[in-house]
Amino acid sequence: MKLYNTLSNKLEDVTFPQKNLNIYLCGVTVYDECHIGHARTIIVFDVLKRFLKSRGINVTFIQNFTDIDDKIITKSLEESVTAQEISRKYIESYFRDFKALNVENATQYPLVTENMKEIIDFIQQLMDKKIAYLGLNGVYFRVAQFPEYGKLSKKNLEQMNTGARIEVDETKDDPRDFALWKFSSKNPTWPSPWGNGRPGWHIECSAMALKYLGHSIDIHGGGQDLIFPHHENEIAQSEGLLGLPFARLWMHVGMVTINSEKMSKSIGNTVKISALLKTTGPNVIRLFCLSSHYSKPIDYSENILLELKNKWRQIANAFYELEYRTRNSISSSSIEPDITTVQFELLRYYQEFIKELENDLNFSLAMTAFYKFINKLNNILNSNDRIAVTFLENSYKTLKNFLDIIGLKIRYVDDNDRIEIERFIEKRNLLRKNKEYGESDRVRSQVESMYNIELIDHKNYTFWKTRTIDDL
Repeated sequence: MKLYNTLSNKLEDVTFPQKNLNIYLCGVTVYDECHIGHARTIIVFDVLKRFLKSRGINVTFIQNFTDIDDKIITKSLEESVTAQEISRKYIESYFRDFKALNVENATQYPLVTENMKEIIDFIQQLMDKKIAYLGLNGVYFRVAQFPEYGKLSKKNLEQMNTGARIEVDETKDDPRDFALWKFSSKNPTWPSPWGNGRPGWHIECSAMALKYLGHSIDIHGGGQDLIFPHHENEIAQSEGLLGLPFARLWMHVGMVTINSEKMSKSIGNTVKISALLKTTGPNVIRLFCLSSHYSKPIDYSENILLELKNKWRQIANAFYELEYRTRNSISSSSIEPDITTVQFELLRYYQEFIKELENDLNFSLAMTAFYKFINKLNNILNSNDRIAVTFLENSYKTLKNFLDIIGLKIRYVDDNDRIEIERFIEKRNLLRKNKEYGESDRVRSQVESMYNIELIDHKNYTFWKTRTIDDL
């Protein structure tokens, strides 16, 4: 497999010693609900993890929560609650949102507040090596002591200074020097050898990544907005301390724009996941997040969602019809020559899908192969009431493999409901056979309403599919 390494600016082979690989993903600062930009990054890494697992790779996946930050404290003061209550509230919100989006859990979700000892120890070691120093407002990393500073972001000195001037402290040796520990008298604070305060943002991830993954991080990732200064500073302080590469590969996900404009709270165009889930199903949201190469910007619009809802309906139709026909043996025992040819064509689409994922997670071409698979499969199912059982079984298995990697979730009903639904279908079929069309329409409306499903008629049988918000 190849992935683009932001550090080297080129595609690199990803190897799997002993079939193991570890990933550290910078998580969210929990002072507000997550938005569609967060969803894209998390879903991209979720699919990467799913894909690696499908290839037999054991993945250790660490994703932190920044649960103490100035923004969290500001929010706590606005709402007259503790910072801990704010962080707990939005961590719970995070898990609600991403469970709904069918994102698999990380191996661990470390919290900054649970790793304060490791953070303070890390800073003390930097102090001992004279690459950190005490300033007026806190402890700072001495950028001049790390000659490779800027190797990730490729920023020049002027660009770095522009970003660094946000932290004003006349006692800093260099405008680029960044805070490892910030003195504060506002609670919550933690004691340290230098004074009460809180850690800087960048040191948190270095300390947690090294604690949970050791000195050999295979993939370190996040959104492209984290390249500078966050990831640049992580590299400087981690490699400055250890004298070893911090991570083998740096992977960054492109931004989401809204109708070609950058998302911004000030102009009110952020799209919260919780709000979006009320009008758009999780499968459609996942399809949106995977609709272009992960490193490229992606534009959100209602028109794109409408297109993807149509694609989801085609996917769902193929799945439910295959499931129904396989389970009810609506097939022939013979293997038709033309169907055998189609079977190889469908398998080739799956192989193309895998090949494109191996080529730097090229979702654009991978999803094109998936949609070709769906279109061809639906054409065959719609034009043939009886197909060889091997074709149905193999196609069903391949489709489930697609869905597992992409992370699309099918809504099932329990066995008792399924039995009742199919009794209604038998009753309706008898009414139609007797030309009692008014009564058969009433039965159809009744069963669809009772179980939130849709009946789809073929010449010789009727299958059914569940309805979800994805279909609206």
